[in-house]
Amino acid sequence: MLAFVLLQAAAGAVLGKAGIALGAALSAFVAGYGIGKVGKAAVDGIARQPEAAGNIRTTVIIVAGMIEGASLLAVITCLLAIIR
Repeated sequence: MLAFVLLQAAAGAVLGKAGIALGAALSAFVAGYGIGKVGKAAVDGIARQPEAAGNIRTTVIIVAGMIEGASLLAVITCLLAIIR
């Protein structure tokens, strides 16, 4: 009985770490996808109104930084959860 409980706890810990790793990978993937969408919209906007390129570029840099920051926070949180 005790061996069964110990094996079940060990398997749960491994599955938990796999889920955490999956969460880190998913957050990185979603950040890349989001930045790609922002970049596509920026290129479309600059193609439609070339005179607004400076404003669009500034906005894209700010939004991409915010997306990267959120993704970095998610990855660090997942890594800290694995270490614990």
